[in-house]
Amino acid sequence: MRFGCAILKIVPGRVSTETDARFSFDVEGSMEKARRLVGLYKEQGIGRERVLIKIASTWEGIMAAEQLQKEGIKCNMTLLFSLPQAVRAAEAKVQLISPFVGRIYDWFKAAKKRDYAGAEDPGVQSVQEIYTYYKHFGYETEVMGASFCNVGQILELAGCDLLTISPELMKELSESQEVVDRKLDPENAKAAAVTRLEIDEKKFRYLVNEDAMATEKTAEGIRKFAADIAKLEKFVATWIG
Repeated sequence: MRFGCAILKIVPGRVSTETDARFSFDVEGSMEKARRLVGLYKEQGIGRERVLIKIASTWEGIMAAEQLQKEGIKCNMTLLFSLPQAVRAAEAKVQLISPFVGRIYDWFKAAKKRDYAGAEDPGVQSVQEIYTYYKHFGYETEVMGASFCNVGQILELAGCDLLTISPELMKELSESQEVVDRKLDPENAKAAAVTRLEIDEKKFRYLVNEDAMATEKTAEGIRKFAADIAKLEKFVATWIG
């Protein structure tokens, strides 16, 4: 939280703060943690409109985010790898989703034993599908492409609501003379042929389970985030003690 406060002193926008990944299947635990974080920001004079609470895109995580949004606590759904997760998040009226382009790319590269570039990149295609679905049906949830491996992925998603880009790739983009064409456009999305996906809990769990990549990457992400939190807690305890 202190790191978030420091960032907000130098940037005009919002900062994302992770909840505890160990609450990824705990609706009440996620909400309590989110409220606590927002309260800590408030104590530092930072309003909730400048804070995004990051929660894993499990069924329980999205349920927690749905209630938090009603309380005016804006949420950023992370570890999102599939359309069913994105659709449920939009129906919950979350502020923002951050699909992980690079991690999807990495999974397919390893699974299929081949590389991908440009428009054929599975990570790029996933975000394009989600963006088109949202704009076609008029959802207000923002799409923020994240976890990029290369500049090509970024260029293929030009026009997306938001993109979070590493300093290294930002530098590469700033030095490029290549013309950037808008690839994602809301008007094109509205005209696209898109089938509405009806989602309830049973359908959500089944469809995510059917998607090996989404299942594996979501679970892996939760494990790694939880392990990092445990390491941080141990470090802080050692440092304080």
